Amino acid sequence: MVYKTKGVCSSAIEFEIEDDIIKDIQFRGGCQGNTTGVAALVKGMAVDEVIERLSGIQCGFRGTSCPDQLSKALKEYKETH
Repeated sequence: MVYKTKGVCSSAIEFEIEDDIIKDIQFRGGCQGNTTGVAALVKGMAVDEVIERLSGIQCGFRGTSCPDQLSKALKEYKETH
């Protein structure tokens, strides 16, 4: 699935989920070190746990962040699958 982000430096998040576990994830753009780190940390985790841990994290005064956008992407995924 590809999720188009809003309000952050990355433009999209691509991810693959199998049996409610994140198998692969890549951010397009954004702060490479941070997005690569987030992707590495959540790989292998359950979707609900990632949503719970990352939802609401803010980057400066943006009101969102790349981790928060990932939680939104995963919520959208759950609603459609």
